[in-house]
Amino acid sequence: MEYQTELTTLIETVVAEGASDIHITAGSHPIIRSSGILLPLTKHPKYTNEDTLGLLSVLIPADKKTDFMTRQEVDFSYAYKDGVRFRGNAFFQKESVSIALRLIPRDIKSLQELLLPPALETFCQLQQGFFLVVGPVGQGKSTTLASMIENINQTRTEHIITIEDPIEYTFESKNSIINQREVGIDTHSFQSALLSAFREDIDVLMVGEMRGPETMAAAVTAAETGHLVLSTLHTNNASQTIDRIIDTFPSGQQDQIRIQLAGSLAGIFSQRLVPRISGGLIPAYELLINNEAVSNLIREKRTHEINTVIETGSESGMIDMNRSLADLVRRGEVTAENALARALNPRAFSGLI
Repeated sequence: MEYQTELTTLIETVVAEGASDIHITAGSHPIIRSSGILLPLTKHPKYTNEDTLGLLSVLIPADKKTDFMTRQEVDFSYAYKDGVRFRGNAFFQKESVSIALRLIPRDIKSLQELLLPPALETFCQLQQGFFLVVGPVGQGKSTTLASMIENINQTRTEHIITIEDPIEYTFESKNSIINQREVGIDTHSFQSALLSAFREDIDVLMVGEMRGPETMAAAVTAAETGHLVLSTLHTNNASQTIDRIIDTFPSGQQDQIRIQLAGSLAGIFSQRLVPRISGGLIPAYELLINNEAVSNLIREKRTHEINTVIETGSESGMIDMNRSLADLVRRGEVTAENALARALNPRAFSGLI
């Protein structure tokens, strides 16, 4: 098998089909994900382990492959022609190599084009604060974050630094200056890049993902000291996100980070992508805005009450996930079954439709 030719064919198929992912596994045909559904490409052969290693050798440089063979997993990015880029991860399973590739769209869509709420534009205009986009894997968090950064890039004159592993969307400086740093290439770690950022005259900091207490502590400190910090976390909703951040720290530091978070948090946006009746995916979302009531709940260890604040806080701009899902059903965008499957409180959701 000529691996570069095979990879090119796979990439062209993904682009032509409007798919989001490619899965390459020894013993299987390649599989793409389109509109959330996995589809095997049976015209391609079932790959051997030698094939998957050969394809990986095209995707990553030799030094990264050596690191992969030692650590048995690796994150990477791959640039194809015409601005087509992929975020990738390779890993071992049953002593064989598997590869997952996520297509990164060439164009950064606006918040309006992504059908996201206008309230997100308000957060793009903040001078300081900590804003998180959360949700499970594959729910569009990186896309939303990129759209917010591009909004700032077009509407403000700021110095923006992104710290990513790997770099996903690539930005072109417009009204703002944007510098993008990739962990493992441009910096040793998220933590070292965050600490360095304080000496780089930054205004806006985008951290691809919150990893570990050191990264979280540095991000919160940056938000406290006059910077706007945007990041993502793999959590289900706002209250779980706050608990996850606090629980990451040793017990002796939790009270301190709780106080810092209560003061620096701007908001938390949780999103889900729901199959659309007309085809494709559409977002449903929850928005927590940190006001005095929310700050008090964080400080007083009553984060379990935040869900109620969101449910009753529409007048202050908050958005409840169940109501967002119910609205999509009422508008005929999604089926009640698909909405119910993504509701965090199915009983409360059922009462809304």
